[in-house]
Amino acid sequence: MTLRLGYGTNGLTDLRLDDALGLLADLGYDGVGLTLDHMHLDPITPGLPARTRELARRLTSLGLGATVETGARYVLDPRRKHGPSLLDPDPDARADRVALLLTAVQVAADLGAHAVHCFSGILPAHTTEDTAWDRLAHSLTPVLDACRSAGVPLAIEPEPGHLLATLADFHHLRALLGDPEPLGLTLDIGHCHCLEPTSPTDCVKEAAPWLRHVQIEDMRRGVHEHLPFGDGEIDFPPVLDALAATGYTGLTVVELPRHSHAGPELARSSIDFLRHAHGPANGAGAC
Repeated sequence: MTLRLGYGTNGLTDLRLDDALGLLADLGYDGVGLTLDHMHLDPITPGLPARTRELARRLTSLGLGATVETGARYVLDPRRKHGPSLLDPDPDARADRVALLLTAVQVAADLGAHAVHCFSGILPAHTTEDTAWDRLAHSLTPVLDACRSAGVPLAIEPEPGHLLATLADFHHLRALLGDPEPLGLTLDIGHCHCLEPTSPTDCVKEAAPWLRHVQIEDMRRGVHEHLPFGDGEIDFPPVLDALAATGYTGLTVVELPRHSHAGPELARSSIDFLRHAHGPANGAGAC
C-alpha cells in the first residue's frame, strides 16, 4: 500500500485557502486536512453551503481529497482556547460545540471528505472524570447519528492533556457508547511518541482497526510540541511502513499548527521527507 499524504490548513493560515490548495497540489500532496476556521472555511458566518460547494469544485479540479478538522483554537469563543468543549459544565456551551461538529459532518459530506476529526477537551475544574465521560458520551451521540446518516466517520483524537488522551481512553469511550460503527480514531503519530507506553509503530498496529484519520509530525518524548520532521526523536520509516501495512486509505496529514509563518517551505520539505522515509521500495514513488 502507498500512503496518501496531506497537509493541514492550520499550518498554512498565512495563505488564502485557494492559494494553500494550489500550493499543496503543485507539491504533489493527495489532500488537505481542512480546519474549519475564520481565515479559511468559516463555519460560523453566513453562506457556508455556497462556499462549501465552491470549495468542493476547487478540490475536484486539483485532484485533492480532504479531511474536515475541528481543532480551531478560537472559532467558537474568542477568549478561550478550544472553548467551549464537549465537557463544558454549561449544557448550552456543550451544545455550541455539538452544533459545530454537526456542521462539520455536513461540510464533510458535501466535500466528499473521508472523516470528521474532533477531540474531547480538557477535564473542567471541579468535575469528576465519571461526570466528564458521561458528558462526552452524551454530547457525541447526536454527532454519531449524523455521521451514520451522512456516511462519514467521526475520528476522535487522543490529545495530551485532554480527558481522552490515550488509545486506552479511546477504547473506554467505545465501550461507553456501545462501540458504534461511525466512531473511529484520529491517530497522531507525534502524540504516540509523546505519551503512549508503546512505540509509535506499535500504536499504529494496535490502532489499525479503528483508523479513520492520521496526523503526523515529529515530537520529543514527554513534550507536547509539534515539530518539523528531523527536529524530534521519531524514527519514521518503520512507522510509515506499519501504517501502509494496515491498509489505511485515508489521508496522512502533516500537522504543524504553530509553523504557519514558514508554511510553504515546510509543506515542501515535509513531503520530501516523507517520500524519502517511506521510499520507492515500498511502492511509494510519490508516497
